[in-house]
Amino acid sequence: MDYRTCLELCAGAGGQALGLERAGFTHQMLVELDSDACRTLRTNRPGWNVVQEDIRSSERVLALASARPWLLAAGVPCPPFSIAGHRLGAEDERDLFPVALSYVRTLKPRAVLLENVKGLLQAKFSAYRAEMLQRLSLLGYEAAWRLLYARDFGVPQLRPRAVLVAMAPEDFANFQWPSQGRAAEDCALVGDVLRDSMASRGWELADAWAAQARLIGPTLCGGSKKHGGPDLGPSRARQAWAQLGVNGSSVADQPPAPGDPLPVKLTVAQLALLQGFPTNWRFAGRKTSAHRQVGNAFPPPVAYAVGAAIAEAFDRTDSRVAAWVAPVSS
Repeated sequence: MDYRTCLELCAGAGGQALGLERAGFTHQMLVELDSDACRTLRTNRPGWNVVQEDIRSSERVLALASARPWLLAAGVPCPPFSIAGHRLGAEDERDLFPVALSYVRTLKPRAVLLENVKGLLQAKFSAYRAEMLQRLSLLGYEAAWRLLYARDFGVPQLRPRAVLVAMAPEDFANFQWPSQGRAAEDCALVGDVLRDSMASRGWELADAWAAQARLIGPTLCGGSKKHGGPDLGPSRARQAWAQLGVNGSSVADQPPAPGDPLPVKLTVAQLALLQGFPTNWRFAGRKTSAHRQVGNAFPPPVAYAVGAAIAEAFDRTDSRVAAWVAPVSS
């Protein structure tokens, strides 16, 4: 439908965009600063309008916006709120939530979708969250925060994310958060998702490893350009991966081959599968860059669930309006 248009800021490697595309949204523009991530987007979706730009250069981005989008989506940088960082919030120069809100004020989209790390929902940032809701209210939106776990949407890792949805009051009244609380037996598991990839080069331990790894994995992290390399995170995360038979100290170039011992290292492509990316999605750049793109992504299945809920709210509102204005047949 023509109303499902989207402008996406800080698009990264396309995790959120893939989910929103599946939910029926057509991207007017995807804005991303990182050159490798832009190449990833353009390579996998040549038809997408990808603009490499700092979203703080709002005049240029707004000049390129062809029309009012029905959805403004953004996955702004997480370091200002990450438990692994200094948690400076508004005092961190990388805090781009105010910039995203400036786009909302100018473009007046019908809905807004913003996502970030779980740390944003800590008590430390309660005033920050309340201020954002207040600013959105002054712009005419009703909004709410919700903690969503990727495991509840077919992603084989815990991955909690702070998600904000804002809509016009008449739309928000029809909005329902996607359901959560999937039973353990219904969750995707690391071993099941990666078994075929592990066996792709004839590794004789693939089945045994997959049986051991039939668990929900810890949250992947990509790090930043200032900190973090191609590994599976700090010591606590590596310990959790070790329980699944995974060596998290680095990222492999290829799946294991015959004779390779346990624990096994994961490849960038395997990490992408654990994020819910399709098997044919390719990541541009060197291994560290590709790993960062994957680890920082909003899982496509989660983005789809939220996007579908937003689209359904639109449909409910529009169907009621149509019924109200329809002429009474004689």
